[in-house]
Amino acid sequence: MQGQISLAPAGGSLPAPRKIAIFRALQLGDMLCVVPALRALRAAAPRAHVTLIGMPWATSFAKRYSAYVDELLVFPGHPGFPEQAANLGAFPHFLSEVQRRRFDLALQLHGSGGLSNALLSLFNAERQAGHYVPGQYCPDADRFRPWQEEEHEVLRFVRLMEFLGMPAQGTQLEFPLGDADFRALQRSHADLPAPGTYVCVHPGARLPSRRWIPERFAEVADRLAGQGLRVVLTGSPDEAAVVAAVQRSMRMPSLDLSGKTELGALAALIASARLVVSNDTGISHVAAAVATPSVIVSCGSDSVRWAPLDHDRHHVLSAPVACRPCMHLECPIGHLCATAVSADAVAAAAARILAQHPTGALS
Repeated sequence: MQGQISLAPAGGSLPAPRKIAIFRALQLGDMLCVVPALRALRAAAPRAHVTLIGMPWATSFAKRYSAYVDELLVFPGHPGFPEQAANLGAFPHFLSEVQRRRFDLALQLHGSGGLSNALLSLFNAERQAGHYVPGQYCPDADRFRPWQEEEHEVLRFVRLMEFLGMPAQGTQLEFPLGDADFRALQRSHADLPAPGTYVCVHPGARLPSRRWIPERFAEVADRLAGQGLRVVLTGSPDEAAVVAAVQRSMRMPSLDLSGKTELGALAALIASARLVVSNDTGISHVAAAVATPSVIVSCGSDSVRWAPLDHDRHHVLSAPVACRPCMHLECPIGHLCATAVSADAVAAAAARILAQHPTGALS
C-alpha cells in the first residue's frame, strides 16, 4: 500500500524510507540506464527525499530528473574506482557528511559490488541494498541480489527494485526535454536543418578502443546524404579530432556541431533527427530515451548488456571477438571488433531502419 515499501524479499513490510541515498558515480549512458529503476523507486516511496551520490557532472542529471532525484551529493572518487580521479583530501568530509545524514536506505546501484559494497557499508545507513558477486562480500543476504554479468543493464536494476518489493514502472528510458533545450539548440547554429530532414552521426566515444573507423563513418554518412538527408556530426569538445577526421573523409557536405551543444541541446537535436548512427556510447542511450531510431556499432563493449531494449527501432552491429568486453584505451591487437564491421553492413541497417520508421521518433 502507499507509504509502505517491502525491503525483505521473504515477506513483511517496513515503513517507507524517508531518506534514501543512491550510489551511482558513473557517466551519462550508465545513468540513463538506471532511470527506469529510479522511476520504480519514486513510485514506491513517493514522499522520500532521494539523494544521488554521483560524479560532479551529475548536477545537471539530478536537475533534469528532479521527478526522481531531489539532490546530488558529489562523490570525490576513491582509489579503485576508475571513473574519476580520486580527491582523497575531500573524502573524509564527504564520508562525514554521508554519515551525518543518517540515511534510512542506501542503494548500491554502482555495479557488481566488488568495491562499492564495502564503501556503502561506511555510509552507516539503517538499511542497505544492491548487488553482490556470489562468494564475495554481501552486506545483507535479504536485500542484496546476486550479480549476473550477462544481464541487461536496464533490466538488472528494475529487477533489483522488484526484488526489494518495488513494482516495475516500465523499462523505457526517458530524457525530459523543455523549451530551454530547444532554444539552446537554435542558438548553436544559424542554419540548422528542419526536424526530420537530417541524421546525426556520432563517431566519438570516451575510449578510442570503443570507436568505429572514421573513414567508414564517412562512407555511411555520404550514403545517407545521397538519399537527401543532411548529415549533422556530433561529439564532445574532446572528440573534435575524430569528428574532423570523418568530415575530411566525406565527399558530401555535413554540419559539424561537435562541442557546440550542451547536453540538453544535443538531446533536442537527436529528438528531431530521422536517425542516429553512433558508437556504443552515451549518445546511443540518449537516442533510445527520446525514441529516435539508431544504428549502433559496438566496438569492444558488451552489446548484450548495453544494447537498447527496443530491437525494432534500434539496431546494434558487433563482431564476435573473444576479447569483448575490452577496457584497453587503445586496442593492442589490431582492433578486429571495429575492422570486422563493414560500412556496407551499417549502411544496410540504416536503410532498413529508415524504411521501417519513415518519420523518425514519431513512427
